[in-house]
Amino acid sequence: MIPAPLGMLAELTHACPLHCPYCSNPVALAPRDSELSTQEWDRVFGEAAALGVVQAHLSGGEPLLRRDLDELVASCGRHGLYTNLITSGLGLDADRLARLPVDHVQISVQDATERASDDIAGTRSWARKITAARVVKDAGRPLTLNVVLHRANVDHVGAVIALAGELGADRLELAHTQYYGWALRNRAWLMPSMEQVLATAEVVRAARTRMEISYVLPDLHTGTPKPCTGGWGRTQLTVAPGGEVRPCAAADSLPLEFANVRDRSLDWIWYSSPSFNRFRGTDWMPDPCRSCALKDVDLGGCRCQAFQLTGDPGATDPVCRLSPDRHLVDAALAGPPQTAPFPRPHAPKGPSS
Repeated sequence: MIPAPLGMLAELTHACPLHCPYCSNPVALAPRDSELSTQEWDRVFGEAAALGVVQAHLSGGEPLLRRDLDELVASCGRHGLYTNLITSGLGLDADRLARLPVDHVQISVQDATERASDDIAGTRSWARKITAARVVKDAGRPLTLNVVLHRANVDHVGAVIALAGELGADRLELAHTQYYGWALRNRAWLMPSMEQVLATAEVVRAARTRMEISYVLPDLHTGTPKPCTGGWGRTQLTVAPGGEVRPCAAADSLPLEFANVRDRSLDWIWYSSPSFNRFRGTDWMPDPCRSCALKDVDLGGCRCQAFQLTGDPGATDPVCRLSPDRHLVDAALAGPPQTAPFPRPHAPKGPSS
């Protein structure tokens, strides 16, 4: 039996004021005039709630660039969805937050100091991010601080933890870069060394006695695959700015046709669409996954990663030590670092809601 989804990532726009080299949005960004309208998102939120979704994660790009964000948050509330605003913090002041009755706010910071953070973000943004974090706490809202880790900042995790404590963050999310979209193009610049990864894990382990930290070792380094967002089509779904619905945010890279909420109901897409059923369960698995004792734990690993590295979305995830393609990951880990990153471009212009 297919379980109902618990969470929905609503990518409201690909537009963003930052130029982070680790961005996992597609290289070809959705133009503003292709985005779902206010009314279309309202219908999607209603269908999501009816389907069983409990949490709506409002993301992008930068969701604050949607002029109708107040209405979208209100729509989530009407449909009984818990709302998590995932934002750079740029444009979030006390007045704006007061109009946004979100249940939780997640703010990204690129590093532990102003200069380093601004260099990675590609724009002067640190001061506004710190101000936004304090606005959230002053308003009594739960705050998560998110830092994407890579070669340029992973050695600063101790200082990042101290920053989260100073800001009163309720939770710190330390997320190793996922090499999709623009991040894939910059993988050689972003990839940390094994020594950096292990040292970071020790710093996090010691700090977990003082605050809640979400941290997972990067699967490329560990040789142990992790299930795609809890398993393909098991607990999560993503609605892209133009209405395409996918099991995860990176699945646009796969040679699959994904249904659009402009053409089909969210219920049909979740339960009946060929794309969502393609990698559900374990029957689709090849060996060595099919005969592995962990197949119900890692569920074959990441389909996007398998396709990215082997050209076959049905292959065993090459991060697994048992994969016949593990050498491809080892080669990536051993490759020379890139001297400078390619910055993320802006989304194509056009009218937006």
